[in-house]
Amino acid sequence: MKWNLPNILTVLRLLAAPAVAVMFLYFTRPYADWFALLLFVSAAVTDWFDGYLARAWKQETKLGTMLDPIADKAMVVIALMVIIGFSSWSPWLVLPATVILFREVFVSGLREYLGDTAGTLKVTKLAKWKTALQMTAIAVLFSQGVFEHYLGMSIYGMDTDLIQSILTGDEEDVLGLGWKIFAMEWSGRAGLVLLWFAAGLTALTGVDYLLKAMPHLKEGR
Repeated sequence: MKWNLPNILTVLRLLAAPAVAVMFLYFTRPYADWFALLLFVSAAVTDWFDGYLARAWKQETKLGTMLDPIADKAMVVIALMVIIGFSSWSPWLVLPATVILFREVFVSGLREYLGDTAGTLKVTKLAKWKTALQMTAIAVLFSQGVFEHYLGMSIYGMDTDLIQSILTGDEEDVLGLGWKIFAMEWSGRAGLVLLWFAAGLTALTGVDYLLKAMPHLKEGR
């Protein structure tokens, strides 16, 4: 095994995947949301850097080639698990997440079955866009959790009438309830839209890989 900077970044990203979930075990919200968001975004940025540096410095290795897609899938799967676990289990969130999880498991199974011929399923540019869109959607959904809990902290102890008076402008919005609600709602909507687009791209790449694998799945080959 060759330990160079690109490989170290990949391993750190792999370790960051379970750390995202651990944040919610050791920290209260919204601090857990903040830490998870920062950790996820930092790991997503290294996804671009490790590949770029490996190519630029000609340090591509078998270790990096193996770990890179594993780290990406671990980040996405664990982050989605956390988001769904702390959500209201809305079908609008669960359905695209299910498509993404199913595709990742299915393609991993295809690669394992194909063995030495798994090179047929090389990562395509579309698959890279899929991963980027998945990570962007997840980061936006994590930010929605941040706004939601800051809003909850701001309205703690207020009655419904007072909240309504602030939102209608009858009372001064000292705590910024208006922008917090706006940010919470639109980050949630944007995150869902991005996740659905990501699910569509994910399904498309899954079909693409299946079609490429079909010649190798025929009996008696």
